[in-house]
Amino acid sequence: MEGQEALTGIAVVGLAALLCGLILTRLRQPAVVGYILAGVLLGPTAFAIVDNQEQIRLLADIGILMLLFVLGLELPIKDFMNVWRTALMVLAGQILGFLSITLVLAAFMGWDGRFAAFLAFAATLSSTAVAIKMIEDIGETKTDTGRLSIAILVAQDLAVIPMIVFVSNVGGSGFTAVGLAKMIAAGAFLAGLVVFFAKGGRMNFAFAERIASHRELRPVAAIAICLVAAALSGVFGFSAAYGAFIAGLVLGNGVGSARLAEAAKPIEGLLMMVFFLSVGLLIDLDFIRAHLGQVMIWLIGATVVKTALNIGILRLLKRPWPQAFLSGVLIGQIGEFSFLLAAVGGRSGMLPPEKQQLIIAVVALSLLVSPLWLMTARRLHTVTARRRTTLSSLLNYLYGDQTTWLIGTAKNIAQQLHAQHPEDKNTKKRGKKKKPAKKPDKK
Repeated sequence: MEGQEALTGIAVVGLAALLCGLILTRLRQPAVVGYILAGVLLGPTAFAIVDNQEQIRLLADIGILMLLFVLGLELPIKDFMNVWRTALMVLAGQILGFLSITLVLAAFMGWDGRFAAFLAFAATLSSTAVAIKMIEDIGETKTDTGRLSIAILVAQDLAVIPMIVFVSNVGGSGFTAVGLAKMIAAGAFLAGLVVFFAKGGRMNFAFAERIASHRELRPVAAIAICLVAAALSGVFGFSAAYGAFIAGLVLGNGVGSARLAEAAKPIEGLLMMVFFLSVGLLIDLDFIRAHLGQVMIWLIGATVVKTALNIGILRLLKRPWPQAFLSGVLIGQIGEFSFLLAAVGGRSGMLPPEKQQLIIAVVALSLLVSPLWLMTARRLHTVTARRRTTLSSLLNYLYGDQTTWLIGTAKNIAQQLHAQHPEDKNTKKRGKKKKPAKKPDKK
């Protein structure tokens, strides 16, 4: 039966996502990493269990809208405003820093300027899920470092919407006057809302109060409001993601927002599982094997450069070294919203298929190596607490055992090579001429 086969496929997908999510949470990592891994295993280049990706992609698109809707509902604007100047300056520094780097690379590599801008945006965004998980695990949630890191993440989340609008309007056709006007209008309206809510403004709707009082209607209302706002945004020429986020932001600062967000979370969790699963399905293992060196260079380069850039910006803003160092590491990975940018960039024509595959592979691996990143962050937390300020003491504490083993191994290899080729030493000795002894000065 065709229906039975479809049901079996759904059961396999759900079970794989559950098992991979459980394994990753057992390793104290976000479940989204497990969903990506499940997608890779089920994809065409692994076990090829899922072959029809169109239906999954449709649910994934709805999952993106729900993610942005709930993000707007739960956005802590008041907490963000306590350190908003520093957070926005860090965000601006990240964008300008990465834009400078990517434009220089574009000049040497022959890239298009729009692709350079896309890379800068994608590299700027950190993983809110991974970073907050690390902040909680090392007990920094209520410290100045934790608050600053979360504020920077909130600033990046706010920047996602203008970035999506930019990528959508500057895709295949490039800059147009209409597209530029849309970007300015969208950014100005979003900034106005944030300032309004930060000053204590509220927008209360009678229907929202009535819905909040009926528990069984809340999940349906959340999906309906999200999709209607997304559709209206598309009618007026803006992206659907922009409308979903604005709807969540407006409702999140009104009556009954907490109950509405609570009702929307399970639906968002299910649809987000589908989204990250679809990301895993897009990962081509054959492409990674064929371009492993390129992928690893991009992965290591992006992580190291981003961490160094974060620390440098925070130090320029007069933040103390321990705080700048730990915060820079915590937000040093590439985030899940970069997947969303890659999807939008592919549809708008900004990203060719091969470059889109490269971006997806790098971002996915950045999230998959988060256990190593978490281990490093924990060690760095102890380092900053013990005020190890020199590079030698830092490396010795972080990787003392590994460094000792590496040096010892290198010495053993050198001694073995020397023992196998003793004639090299004798040749060098024969080739040396004795220097004539200095004659004593005659007085």
